[in-house]
Amino acid sequence: MSRPCCKKTINNFSKCAVFKPNGIPLSQLEEIILSLDELEALRLSDAEGLYQVAAARAMGISRQTFGRIIASARYKIANAILNRKALRITGGNVRLKNEEEDIMKIAVPTVGNQIDQHFGHCEKYSIFTINDKTIVAEEYMDSPAGCGCKSNMASVLAENGVKILIAGGIGNGAVNVLTNNGIKTIKGASGTVRDAVELFLQGELVDNGDVCSTHTYDPNHVCQH
Repeated sequence: MSRPCCKKTINNFSKCAVFKPNGIPLSQLEEIILSLDELEALRLSDAEGLYQVAAARAMGISRQTFGRIIASARYKIANAILNRKALRITGGNVRLKNEEEDIMKIAVPTVGNQIDQHFGHCEKYSIFTINDKTIVAEEYMDSPAGCGCKSNMASVLAENGVKILIAGGIGNGAVNVLTNNGIKTIKGASGTVRDAVELFLQGELVDNGDVCSTHTYDPNHVCQH
């Protein structure tokens, strides 16, 4: 007996049912069905720019399953556009994301109880669990040995449910990798980690837009810090 397919998590149902070539009645067109999970895969990968691992995690499926879904979705889109077919969005083994899944985790690079101004070389990461703009738990995660600029820390944080990283100094390369793992970066923070998180939850801490000039992305980078 085959194993039943798990439901794929999506954020919302599409309000657009059909896309078709202009000027041709729908009755005269061949239809292609794009399922709701295929649409969600397109949104996460192509609109949001997430890596496949992060996108798969958001949908509650394996990376291999996500790869099959996104490949099918892209083929259907190309087929519809190139061969003048209608695209109907419907169906799929899906479920809507519920409110409990919106519990947020915030990570802060930490030294002592202060925000470490070097994301890649911090002593540890403080991880705060947030529910309804209130800190409900605090834990710590070890920082990887060596230069964090080349570590897999972004994917590790994402696997642990982190959606926001509050940082002091951080380079563009690290910001891009965090973004592609579904983590938003708030740059330019200082002071104690808990105070920074509280300020963020109150809307009083915002991204200053600055990146550390000594940590911009360079594929031949050899960290000298």
